[in-house]
Amino acid sequence: MAGERMHHGWILAGRKGSGKMQFALEAAHRLVGGDMDPLSHPDIHVLSHLPATRDDEKKRDEGKPFNLKRNIAVDQIRAMQQRLNTRPTLGDRRAIIIDPADDLEKSASNAVLKSLEEPPQGSFFLLVTHRPGRLLPTIRSRCRIVRFPQLSQEQVEAILAEHAPEADPAARQAAAAASGGSPGAALEFMELDLARLHKAMSRIAHEGDDDFALRGELTMAMGARPDRRRQLAAIDLARAVVAGEMARAQPRSIPALVQAHSSLSQLAAQAPTYNFDPGLLVMEIGGLLASLAASRDTANA
Repeated sequence: MAGERMHHGWILAGRKGSGKMQFALEAAHRLVGGDMDPLSHPDIHVLSHLPATRDDEKKRDEGKPFNLKRNIAVDQIRAMQQRLNTRPTLGDRRAIIIDPADDLEKSASNAVLKSLEEPPQGSFFLLVTHRPGRLLPTIRSRCRIVRFPQLSQEQVEAILAEHAPEADPAARQAAAAASGGSPGAALEFMELDLARLHKAMSRIAHEGDDDFALRGELTMAMGARPDRRRQLAAIDLARAVVAGEMARAQPRSIPALVQAHSSLSQLAAQAPTYNFDPGLLVMEIGGLLASLAASRDTANA
C-alpha cells in the first residue's frame, strides 16, 4: 500500500484454518478504510458458499446449523461484477474476497479470470485458497501469492490453551498434534471431539488391525450418521496421522506411507462432491492406516 502501485490480485495460500480469511478481512479493511465492520462494509464483498436450499437459508436466519452448497456459483461472480460497474460507495477502493477460491465452479473461475484481466480501477481481489493447484493457471499467473506457514505443535497448543482453557490437556495435545500446524483445524478437532478418533487411528497405524476390531472402534468413534463436516475432518485427521508417521519412518516404510497419504488426499478431494457411505469411508480409512503397520513389519523382517 505504501508503494506507487499495488497489485490488484492476491492469492492467500495455506492450510485450511491458518488464518487466511481473518487476514483477508483485515487487509480489505485497511484497503477501503473507515471504522465499519468489514463484514458489513459496502465496499467489501465476500463471496463464499451459500446455503444449500431454502430450508437451509431459513435455518441460517434462525441461527441453526445448516448445509452449504458445494461450490461458489457463477451467478455469485456475475452479481459481484455488476457491482464493479459502479463506483465504490464510501471511497475510491473496494475489495473482493473469495473464500475459498478452490471451490469456484469452472464457469465461475473463468468469470473471475475476466475481472482479473481487466480489473476496474480501485478494485482489489483477495483469493483465499487451501489448494492453489486447483486454481486455473491463468488466475495464478495474474496474482501475487502470500503463503501462510504451518505453526509448530507448541504454538498450536498455546492457541488452544487460550481459546479452549476448559478442555482436557490431553485432548488439546492430540488436537495440536493432528492439526498439521493449523490452529483452525485444531480448534475444529476440539469442537468435533475427535480425540477418540485420533486415538483409534494412531493405534491402527502402529498395531495394525488384522481382526478389524480397531476399525470397529473407529466406526463407533465416528458415529452412526456423521455429517459431511465430520467426514472431512476425519480424512484430514488420518492424513495428519500418516504425516506424523512419515517424520520418523524407516526408508523401507516410506513407499507405503506415500501411497496411504496419496489415497487419503484423493478422498479429501472427492469428499466435498461425492456422497460417501460413512461406514465404507471408515473402513477405507482404517485399511489405509493398517497398511502402515504391515509395511513396518515387512521392513523390520
